[in-house]
Amino acid sequence: MQKCYLCALFLIASVIMINTKKKSVLTALVLAGTAIIILLIAQGFKGFNNNVAGIRQITDTIYNIKSFKLPEEVTFAGEKMPLDNFDTRESLEREILTTAYRHSSTILIIMRANRYLPMIEKILKKNNIPDDFKYLVAAESEYSNMVSPAGATGFWQIMPETGKEEGLEINTVIDERYNVEKSTQFACDYFIKSYEKYGNWTLAAASYDGGRAAIDEQIEIQHQHNYYDLLLSEETARYIFRAVAYKLIINDPENYGFKISKSDLYPELKYSEITVDSAITDFSAFAEKFGTNYKILKLLNPWLRKPFLTPKPNKEYLIKIPSGGMRNTEKTENGELTF
Repeated sequence: MQKCYLCALFLIASVIMINTKKKSVLTALVLAGTAIIILLIAQGFKGFNNNVAGIRQITDTIYNIKSFKLPEEVTFAGEKMPLDNFDTRESLEREILTTAYRHSSTILIIMRANRYLPMIEKILKKNNIPDDFKYLVAAESEYSNMVSPAGATGFWQIMPETGKEEGLEINTVIDERYNVEKSTQFACDYFIKSYEKYGNWTLAAASYDGGRAAIDEQIEIQHQHNYYDLLLSEETARYIFRAVAYKLIINDPENYGFKISKSDLYPELKYSEITVDSAITDFSAFAEKFGTNYKILKLLNPWLRKPFLTPKPNKEYLIKIPSGGMRNTEKTENGELTF
């Protein structure tokens, strides 16, 4: 190794001397740099690697790519996943790896979950829907009011025709698919009907993604009534596994490589509600009356799609009004953020 460096130094010195005589310093520097690069390549950058061993050690600590050991037992909605089946096991592993290495998206999902899950949990409990169904929202929309290319909208990704059929108000002024409470109730009504039809919660959940007609068709073709034994479309076949992957990671993020402190989690938004049954011509002026602004009012009420409200006759609307100081967060003794 030392001989190689001596040779390199001799070569560099010779090149510089020769080219300096020719009054071409630039050429000398280029040739000298080339000689160094060739030397480093020949040595496999060993010397360089030794000099930055500390950096590599830090990098390995921060970013360590690995597979994850599955829990001995995994359930969804109280129903045990048959992990003894290789296809079930590999399907869950696929979603865990995919989710664990979607770094920024998964971090945002974990942080948003802290804000929105308490609200969703209450509605699921009120309708006697298993608590695990709250993780379907992560699979649907990542706990955000997403709009799909097909037009599915909101936390529960509801299509306009389906929403209207089930009583949601959807027009250019009001779109209740953006209302977390009402869209969650819509989903609960769907789950109840599906459970009555299939007799188990896993298929009831899968039917929300694939539709009852598609599930029924495959049951008839395959003569199977268990989600894990049915060959379904790619999206529906991954749906439950994706939800379970989010369940595992949200509940134990550090086990899957996410070091997120309590102060990183988004706190619940604090607000009061007022009942409105008449037109509002200017939401900017309306917000000002309650000590807030248009932006925050719309952030809390994304289902209000225009700067004004023209309500349906004989219908009341609950509008969320931010509590005083809602925009200003502070840390509690436990390190959590709060308003």
